[in-house]
Amino acid sequence: EILSYITYIGCGISLFALVITVLLFINVSLSGALFLLNCTFLLTEWGATVKLEWVCEFLAAVMHYSLLSCFTWMAIEGLHLYLMLIKVFNTYYKRYLLKLSLAGWCWITDDTFFYSVNIVYFALVFIFNTGILVAVGSSICKMRRVLMRTSKHRAIISGKSWGVPERFKTSCQSSLTLLGLTCLTGMTWGLAFLGSGYINYPVLYLFCILNSLQGKN
Repeated sequence: EILSYITYIGCGISLFALVITVLLFINVSLSGALFLLNCTFLLTEWGATVKLEWVCEFLAAVMHYSLLSCFTWMAIEGLHLYLMLIKVFNTYYKRYLLKLSLAGWCWITDDTFFYSVNIVYFALVFIFNTGILVAVGSSICKMRRVLMRTSKHRAIISGKSWGVPERFKTSCQSSLTLLGLTCLTGMTWGLAFLGSGYINYPVLYLFCILNSLQGKN
């Protein structure tokens, strides 16, 4: 019951943040998919009380569709990070946004395979984004080392001090960047693989808090 309250509160906060994000035209597609997922999740309890079978089927289909769309857009965000930070050059693709939208939104779902499709598909997305995040993290660390050497050199030339506070500030900035990318690519959903069994309640609480607040992040 506590997990349900945490999830409802987190989804409510995420919905508010997602509306602002969409209005500001920031990550509109992923934000739209998360908005749809949070809305349908909040409506599931109401749908269970309605004595109309088609309402339950409709909510289940929309939730399944939006969940798959979220996973797909998380993978697309990972691919986009790779193109921006790793490949960098020769990354122009004709009708790039149209192709991404077709991949992210066009899904045919079948409730019979609800759990298997979601688990297997997310596992593939998780593995893909893990590789992307490791590559991006390595690139950020390399850039941080170059930035630190450059800043230290400039400080020495100008006669200013360069010590622990400056290094700590740079490390914090890099850590926050990686944390934001971790949420953006949906890596926190991977906690679901560790949340089975009664002994893993801390993992379940962490899963509910992080993922229900993903829209806010």
